[in-house]
Amino acid sequence: MPKYKIFVDGQEGTTGLEINDRLKNRDDIEILRIPSKELSVLWNPNERRKYINQADIVFLCLPDEAAKQSVTLIENPKTRVIDASTAHRVADGWTYGIPELSEEHRKNIENAKRLANPGCFPTGFNMLVYPLIKGNILPADYPVTCHAVTGYSGGGIKLIEMFESDENKDKLNSPCFYSLALQHKHLPEMQKHSGLINLPVFTPILGKYYRGMTVAVPIYADKINCRGAQYASAINEFYQNYYHGQNFVKVLPMNIQNEFEFGYLNAEECNFTNNIEIMVFGNDKQILLVARLDNLGKGASGAAVQNMNIMLGLDETYGLI
Repeated sequence: MPKYKIFVDGQEGTTGLEINDRLKNRDDIEILRIPSKELSVLWNPNERRKYINQADIVFLCLPDEAAKQSVTLIENPKTRVIDASTAHRVADGWTYGIPELSEEHRKNIENAKRLANPGCFPTGFNMLVYPLIKGNILPADYPVTCHAVTGYSGGGIKLIEMFESDENKDKLNSPCFYSLALQHKHLPEMQKHSGLINLPVFTPILGKYYRGMTVAVPIYADKINCRGAQYASAINEFYQNYYHGQNFVKVLPMNIQNEFEFGYLNAEECNFTNNIEIMVFGNDKQILLVARLDNLGKGASGAAVQNMNIMLGLDETYGLI
């Protein structure tokens, strides 16, 4: 049986390394690698063009401008692309890669030639917000706020080096708000693919740990279209039904807060998996929606491999946990 040829453009980056690691033991995959680690070779357009056009699937694990350049190198009409950068997530002609959002999303991924892999924060955000807007529970014009905590690996090699350097070991001990101008690069993606009319107010926080994230959206119960006094329970039940049968989505029961040690929600529980956990907390006045995932798993490389499996007509769980 012929193997699928896969090329990771950006094989030395954080996401590229993780994708290669997830694929290395698969007997249905031939990974095409540029043999030299010399930057002059890795970034040579002619060298990359050769590998790109041999591949059935190309993963772009590159800065945005480099990802756009790589797309221009494609000459083989059979080459399909999964772009892990931000470059094409709201671009015309590109399919957005969260299959669990709807059957239409999944079908579009199956047929995609150009697929934009979602960002880590938007994965959690959109999987919380999109179903509620689609189900007419959350108004599309609701003034949404999102708070999120992530490990520093999501910022790539430079941020990892900054957090792990001796020079900064005493400067970054506390959790750190960032993107304080409220112009985070994920905002257009969060708005477009959630169905919101307006941009959410997004306040991300970096923690001094490597991987894992929580994404939280607080809402007022009397501002949503939900019947009955037990608003949080009703939304939890809605999520249970909406994501029923999805391999990588687990909607935790309402009493889950009793299971958290000391009453604190750990951001690392889904690490090294492609799972995302959906949680609902609150009362008859205020509700907190929370998604927990691995920013390098379902938030990056795991989602990319899942989308590859779907595009190739394989079991989406193949090679993933």
